[in-house]
Amino acid sequence: MTSRKTALAGAALGLACAFGTAQAGDEQAAMVGSMAADQDMTATIVFKLRHQKQLERYIQRTISPGPHYHDFLSVAEFARHYAPPRGQLKQVARYLNGSGLRIDKLFGDNLAMTVSGPSAAFERAFSVQMHDYRKIGHNRHMRRAFHRPDHAPRMPKLLRSNGVLTVVGLSNQYQYQSLHTARPATSVEADLTARSPSTAVATHDPGNFTVGDVAEIYDVNPLYGTGINGNGQTVGIATYADFLPTDVETYWNTVGLATKPDRITQIHVDGGGEYGAEAGTGETNLDVEQAGGLAPFADIVVYDAPNSDAGGIHMFYRVVSDNRVDTLSYSWGLPEIFYTPELNGGVDYRDTLRALNQAFMEAAAQGISLYAASGDSGAYDTDRQLPAPDYSKTLSVDSPASSPYMTAAGGTTRPLQLTGSCPDGDSATYDIEVSEPRAWAYDYLTDFYAHCYGLDPVAAGIFAGGAGGGVSVFWPRPAYQQGVAGMQNSQPGQILIDRTATPAEDILQLKSGFAGRNLPDISMNADPYSGYIVYSTVDGGLISGYGGTSFVAPQLNGITALLAQSAGSRLGFVNPQLYRLQARNGYGSGAPLNDITHGDNWFWSAAEGYEPATGLGTPDVAAWADALEQATAGDRDRGPHGHAGKSWYGSDGQSRGRGHS
Repeated sequence: MTSRKTALAGAALGLACAFGTAQAGDEQAAMVGSMAADQDMTATIVFKLRHQKQLERYIQRTISPGPHYHDFLSVAEFARHYAPPRGQLKQVARYLNGSGLRIDKLFGDNLAMTVSGPSAAFERAFSVQMHDYRKIGHNRHMRRAFHRPDHAPRMPKLLRSNGVLTVVGLSNQYQYQSLHTARPATSVEADLTARSPSTAVATHDPGNFTVGDVAEIYDVNPLYGTGINGNGQTVGIATYADFLPTDVETYWNTVGLATKPDRITQIHVDGGGEYGAEAGTGETNLDVEQAGGLAPFADIVVYDAPNSDAGGIHMFYRVVSDNRVDTLSYSWGLPEIFYTPELNGGVDYRDTLRALNQAFMEAAAQGISLYAASGDSGAYDTDRQLPAPDYSKTLSVDSPASSPYMTAAGGTTRPLQLTGSCPDGDSATYDIEVSEPRAWAYDYLTDFYAHCYGLDPVAAGIFAGGAGGGVSVFWPRPAYQQGVAGMQNSQPGQILIDRTATPAEDILQLKSGFAGRNLPDISMNADPYSGYIVYSTVDGGLISGYGGTSFVAPQLNGITALLAQSAGSRLGFVNPQLYRLQARNGYGSGAPLNDITHGDNWFWSAAEGYEPATGLGTPDVAAWADALEQATAGDRDRGPHGHAGKSWYGSDGQSRGRGHS
């Protein structure tokens, strides 16, 4: 691969990030007063899964060759086996109606219903007081005005006994963040402007990479050579911003990519997301450009919803209730710890994480593969909302990438060369070279800023830009990660501290030594310096130097559509398959995964095998397709569940029939 030299200058690197949310505690908001009793609002009632352990076993059977291999459930079958019975739904509906609330929609899987009505009715139904707040801090991603209850909703006994898990949407305080980023700003603009790429699909030009470069780097082209192009598959995008399909078509045309015409369907959930640069339209554009570009003849369904907890719940439950897509990516998120009561005025929102995970389990049972960006703040996921030194550096991870039923997409840096300019009056330059793939973190710029400007990474503005990864303090380690060398527990001494307060205030102490879900699972190039071009009208047209793990999630989305076409079936839940393939095939020539052993994400270092900087490594897609075919054939020869009759999750391997047993 060829690389170019890019000038770096400017004492402070301000990371251009579409990323942020409400600050910790209440120091960034002031209560205005009680919410008007007649103000209309909407929320979602989420029901608990029935027979969750049996569902976990059935999901594993769909990805272990045997009687139920790829025997994915329909929505009706899922609802019949794992959702509350209709009688319970009717009792809940009667209670809500009696409180003055309207039932707007019951999702086809019977796991969620949207309700609306005046705030006073919600107060009666859930024994809360609704209050209005206004923003007083400078965080531009916090809503200027929002509402939330004075405490967690109290679930009436009738609702609890009829399977209600939680109510989502009583607060609209949070907005999710899109997980893409630009290169750090410099004063040498001429060397950083995007050039129009050649008509060749691949540019071989770090910072101006296209989907054609992705196909070359990760060995996708052999699949194209055999006619695998996504035909017959449907990729899904879940997002909070509307977009113009003509933008993504312009991107594909600009890079000279032949694609299936008229293949994009837009579904606006709850009226859809907003359109504009601040709303995240550029994120939606790049998601569709990358997923649809790597699977150029796949159909595309784009779900967009209002940017809120309720919007996210509605969107994911709509995705699984529709069951239209074969694979789906999501490039937004929030730090996992932002759902704790300490960061929500005492209200505990962690049941929202459980409600999302139920939708992801349904997707797995129906064969839909899911990918989420792992974040762009390295090992310190809160840093882009609560930046150092104002807040302490706290090891944290992003949600929903941390969900055990989501494949977390991490990031690397590709080989590149940069030239840094020292301050005015000093003619010296400083060469920077990344000679081999490494975990993505801007710490490879540390020596340049120390030498030329005397700045540490925080003062320079490069901390903590990098690929998200670490250990969940909410989700325990899933079975497919148990016994895998390189897994980590949560670190001691992790306290989120607000240093802007006098005296400094401890906001939240994280669990120490918790054997949590590790992420990411798999990585690809995400560093903006070795990143990509994007076409987005609201962001200025053709722009270069973009990156973030939000590129990796849709790239894996498109790649999975190719793998599914090659396999002749949806792949289903990818994670156990990835860990099993790595265990069987190792690394090296012909292996489906490439090990990344250099770099770090500001805390976790890349090393042989799994680590929370890059996960299992990067894919070799052609080898991945071959390994899936070989593993399937081998397991058929070894018995109904492979591995001497034991499932990958370690259950007893007995066949209990389709769905619930």
